Amino acid sequence: MGRSDPSSARRPRGPRDRPVPGRARPPRERQVTRERASVRAARLAERTRPDDTGRRSRLGGLSLAAQVFVLQVVIVLLLIVAAVVALVLQVRHDSTQEARNRSLAVAETFANSPGIVQALASPDPTALLQPKAEATRRAAHVDFVVVTNTDGIRYTHPKPDRIGKKFVGDIAPALAGQSVVEEVDGTIGRLVQAVVPVRGPGGRVVGLVSAGITTQHVGGTADRQMPLLLGAAATALALSIGGTALVSRRLLRQTHGLGPREMTRMYEHHDAVLHTVREGVIIVGGDGRLLLANDEAHRLLDLPDDAERRHVRELGLDPGTADLLSSGRVATDEVHLVGDRLIAINQRPTDLAGGPPGSVATLRDSTELRALSGKADAARERLDMLYAAGVGIGTSLDVTRTAEELVELAVPRFADFATVDLFDAVLDGDEPEPGSVLRRTAVTGVREGAPLYAVGVQIRFVETSPQARGMAQGRAVLEARLAESPGWRAQDLERTEQVVDFGIHSLIAVPVRAGALVLGVVTFWRSERPDPFDREEVALAEELVTRAAVTIDNARRYTREHGMAVTLQRSLLPRTLPEQNALDIAYRYLPAQAGVGGDWFDVLPLSGARVALVVGDVVGHGLHAAATMGRLRTAVHNFSALDLAPEELLGLLDELVARIDQDETADGTTGPVSGATCLYAIYDPVSRRCTVARAGHPPPALVRPDGRVEYPEVPAGLPLGLGGLPFETAELELDEGSRLVLYTDGLVEDRERDIDAGLALLSGALERGSDASPEETCRVVLDELLPPRPSDDIALIVARTRALGPDRVAEWDVPMDPAAVGEVRAAVVRQLARWELEELSFSTELILSELVTNAIRYGGAPVRVRLLRDRALICEVSDGSSTSPHLRYAAMTDEGGRGLFLVAQLAERWGTRYTPTGKIIWAEQTLS
Repeated sequence: MGRSDPSSARRPRGPRDRPVPGRARPPRERQVTRERASVRAARLAERTRPDDTGRRSRLGGLSLAAQVFVLQVVIVLLLIVAAVVALVLQVRHDSTQEARNRSLAVAETFANSPGIVQALASPDPTALLQPKAEATRRAAHVDFVVVTNTDGIRYTHPKPDRIGKKFVGDIAPALAGQSVVEEVDGTIGRLVQAVVPVRGPGGRVVGLVSAGITTQHVGGTADRQMPLLLGAAATALALSIGGTALVSRRLLRQTHGLGPREMTRMYEHHDAVLHTVREGVIIVGGDGRLLLANDEAHRLLDLPDDAERRHVRELGLDPGTADLLSSGRVATDEVHLVGDRLIAINQRPTDLAGGPPGSVATLRDSTELRALSGKADAARERLDMLYAAGVGIGTSLDVTRTAEELVELAVPRFADFATVDLFDAVLDGDEPEPGSVLRRTAVTGVREGAPLYAVGVQIRFVETSPQARGMAQGRAVLEARLAESPGWRAQDLERTEQVVDFGIHSLIAVPVRAGALVLGVVTFWRSERPDPFDREEVALAEELVTRAAVTIDNARRYTREHGMAVTLQRSLLPRTLPEQNALDIAYRYLPAQAGVGGDWFDVLPLSGARVALVVGDVVGHGLHAAATMGRLRTAVHNFSALDLAPEELLGLLDELVARIDQDETADGTTGPVSGATCLYAIYDPVSRRCTVARAGHPPPALVRPDGRVEYPEVPAGLPLGLGGLPFETAELELDEGSRLVLYTDGLVEDRERDIDAGLALLSGALERGSDASPEETCRVVLDELLPPRPSDDIALIVARTRALGPDRVAEWDVPMDPAAVGEVRAAVVRQLARWELEELSFSTELILSELVTNAIRYGGAPVRVRLLRDRALICEVSDGSSTSPHLRYAAMTDEGGRGLFLVAQLAERWGTRYTPTGKIIWAEQTLS
């Protein structure tokens, strides 16, 4: 429905006057508004004046719904008539074309059929051709097939009386060798016929064939389809009239039976009110599209001319105002900043009493309030930001994180983009050197894709740049308009052009100063707000950076001390694992974020192809804990060289810790060591047994080859240094492929998770990685259990067991008879031959001769010899005596004492290992 008078538009078509924000309308604008209202009132009065003639057309007297009904019925009738006529013409055209094609095809087929040329040359062509022509006519459903000679005399015709008469039609093209299709008046009526030549030997035309269909049959198809077409048209007309009646009925209810004049008059009343009031009025539909906005609403919201029917989110409004207008919720005097105006919005939904979905909002300009409260709000915002800086910057002792907290606070409250550039030395904890390059440490912004240097990029600012000038002068530098700053553009012409094109137009560069040290520079960038930074904002930027500089310097000092402690700790931990075949081992060590701890681990090869695993934890953090860890690790190395059982080694370690505590307590300068924990395990690949003892340490986790996870019952024992009770061991039989997982408490326990929950998480992670390699198991466990910022060190060892098979082990029992030594030597030589180690036969015979002879002479029964083929060839001789032989230099006159000296010279390593039933003397030879 539109207004009949163009002058009753919703708003003036010309440009609208824009008053200066924060000021009252000038008298001229008020006068123009009054004039517009007067014009609308005059036009309204003219429209409401009674019709002097008193005459109305019959159609004009109908209601709007009736007029729409009549108009739509007429349109539907015209469309149906046009469709029927077009369809009939199309059918007739298609039928005629089909007749031409069929006539030509039948004539050419008959003309080229066998025997036609011979029949034409026969004495009586009609007798031969008439039956064939009639048969072809009936089969092809054409009205005639006529054969003529070159003079046009018929030889065949559906009516025999026409045979011998002149053919009706143009035969000249056919005599010239061409086929022709034409419409003519023939002897049987108006028809479509095709004439084709019959060629004889040498291509000469010897006759003509014509086939055709009368126009009566051509149009028959259209005539037969006419009832169907008329029926379809009648059905479409009925459906259209029914649909139109329903639409008109609904329109009648909505317009309350008003005619166009009455509706136009009512609309003019409403339009005059809407465009005269001093408040903006907006009507939004249920789908969020703008249905109506008066002149005042256009002025207050700066709406585009084509705002109607567009979604309110597409009109360039700020997000808060657009969300309110599209939501349809109830709002009372809700103030929004729209451009430079403070707009008070009142909004009510239109569907509360069963009306259509949508909302109506009124707008009032309350910009004057801004002049009264603007300065107070700015001061409050700055105080708020400085308070937030004191609380939110410096929550960690990490230089990079502190820089990130600064830019996250500044954007978007103060700047649209913020960057922090620090010297590389500051990131490493050292003091910066003048003239060195800076590194982009943190960057953030209100939009993605800004052409600023990315994090990690090294930057060397030119002397004319505001950043370099700020660091040189020790104070903030303001560049109000970057497009007019040649000094800043000299940094990188291409990149600075991209920055300006991106919309960034102003910056403040503030040096990061800690005393006399300049640690870097912070740059605040503005793009979204059109006004550049001012001097008051420079002071605020300096205050922000000054507060952040203190925390950055503290983080730098901590980074230096933390780095020293980490370096010391890593130097005391194993850098590579020793070579051995008993276990497939992977490990991880992660220092704590808060400070270096005393967690440690080790892998120690032992005699007899065995391997010892040890993991421990020293109480406390810092350099003292790292140094104490190094002392304990060295002690374990030394004790393991004695081939002690796990419980004996922990007992000696307990005594050592107690002595260290006594010495340091007397000194009074360091804290105690008591409370350190340790787990020590020895795995034997021959027996596949693992002996474990622990001193206050978390229990090991065992993953069986079938994926089952369990925590073996290993007696806990007291932490080291407390003393008083002996340590106990647990002996585990491990299938080949089992995984033994050792760890420190930092993996399963922290401030937010107790040890039981941590052990349950560890069990779940190991079950999910039941088929994984040790390296993959370490990754899965850490992904599952590692906290974002570990408060304690974490040491983790995953060891998958291997077995030394029977084909690599040989054993013999030796009688207590010196004569048995020769038999043992012979058996060993045969075994070495089977192992293809004949080159070691001589040295092995000498070693075994000495060791077996000593066992028989000085030891006790039973005496056994065991040969192991691992990374080395290991010879072991055991007996029931606990007396250990000692290596010594024999004098020239001594008859004995040279046997062990000979063994030491031939073997790579040798030693003594005590067992509950005696001792074992072993020697290793390197395999080539």
